[in-house]
Amino acid sequence: MQIAGSTSASAAPASPSSAAAAATVDYESFLKLLIAEMRNQDPTKPMDATQQISQLASFSAVEQAVQTNARLDALLTTSALQQAEAVIGHEIVDTDGTTRGRVASVQIGDGGAAIATLEDGRKVRLQTGLTVF
Repeated sequence: MQIAGSTSASAAPASPSSAAAAATVDYESFLKLLIAEMRNQDPTKPMDATQQISQLASFSAVEQAVQTNARLDALLTTSALQQAEAVIGHEIVDTDGTTRGRVASVQIGDGGAAIATLEDGRKVRLQTGLTVF
């Protein structure tokens, strides 16, 4: 059985929780700016309706992006857990044969990276190129 390809840790966010926090800060900042703009507008010169609709559309797009990111984080975690379940108790070998051993446990690290601990205590990142027996 070959381990399916996955994204590298550098391309993934630091962690699902930090990615959600970063998205929430941007989302909250946008909302605060929109509310401040509406509160401080000159009543004799109200905001143009097309500008207001444009900003509300932007607000909606930001909200949808935050929700999409949360769902993607959940999918990545589920995928990593399924990958971990498939290797626990099995022997793994990397492509050049230098790393070989039976998997005792698997931890899901930052960015959804799965790190296998072999019975001899060595740690191996589960990634493309490992063969599972």
